[in-house]
Amino acid sequence: MKNLLITGGAGFIGTNFVYYWLNKYPEDHIIILDALTYAGNRDNLIKAEKNPEFNFVHGNILDQPLVESLLINNRIDTIVHFAAESHVDRSIHGPDEFINTNIVGTHTLLKAAKKIWLDEKTQEHRFHHISTDEVYGSLKPEDPPFTETTPYAPNSPYAASKAASDHLVRAYHKTYGLQVTISNCSNNYGPYQFPEKLIPLIIANILDGKLLPIYGDGMQIRDWLYVNDHNLGVDLILKKGNIGETYNIGGNNEWTNIDIVKLICDLIHKEFLQDRELVEKFPNCPSQQGNHPETLITHITDRKGHDRRYAIDAQKIISDLKYKPNESFETGMRRTLKWFLKNEIKHPEN
Repeated sequence: MKNLLITGGAGFIGTNFVYYWLNKYPEDHIIILDALTYAGNRDNLIKAEKNPEFNFVHGNILDQPLVESLLINNRIDTIVHFAAESHVDRSIHGPDEFINTNIVGTHTLLKAAKKIWLDEKTQEHRFHHISTDEVYGSLKPEDPPFTETTPYAPNSPYAASKAASDHLVRAYHKTYGLQVTISNCSNNYGPYQFPEKLIPLIIANILDGKLLPIYGDGMQIRDWLYVNDHNLGVDLILKKGNIGETYNIGGNNEWTNIDIVKLICDLIHKEFLQDRELVEKFPNCPSQQGNHPETLITHITDRKGHDRRYAIDAQKIISDLKYKPNESFETGMRRTLKWFLKNEIKHPEN
């Protein structure tokens, strides 16, 4: 039995991880620590709250005394650190919050973990840090995908803040002996994702009949990973990963943004043709009138410092930990769309 502290558990990936873990390891005890900022939604965890092994704490990772008390009182032996500001656009317009949460917040967790796990009582433990492929910078079309040895070259305040947090986690292992692992993942998609990211934003806007904003020519390339395949990778790292190691988790699934948008348009249009109840539920969707959602596509000025291509080489986790994704892009997208068609979508703040 493990006692886990999951930071950011009311966010997109954290929520999915909570359900993944409760389903697979029902005997484990889970504490969620989440500040419930704009992208965190406690309602996501309603089903989890019914589980006696689940406990939600509304608090901030910057509160070191709170973190220490949670580690002590709940005999925490594993921290899975999802909590982060993660939207590049927001980091461009307001980088301070990203520095505060992603760097200072991560350091606060590390200090608390070191104090309780190492300084006061040496015990078996694990600090797993969730990071991103964006720390590696941008790839040219002919470049090979990112590996764990690719030099860091972040191009946005968000990516720079995550790179800094990665370095801090590694330093606490090398300097103090904290038992850490790091995972850098490609773009996640799936249920519960807040609609500021591409896939849920496009779905939400199509259903509301709003324009579909595409940065520049839309030819930016991303590697897409279904969220529970990401969580499977984290699970394997926690169970079998080597202390101090970094593992890239990717989908081997590169798409241009514009092709993703067109695919979603096609999938939603087909759903409306097959399910007449959707016409009543989403009266503003162009498919309700028989019009294809692609008519909503509009190209806007590209954002500053927009990386052209990301791609993950996941060979290390595949070969060392026998990682194998369960979802193809087709099945993952269908699961995602099905969830968004059945659930109310919380829109971004204006």
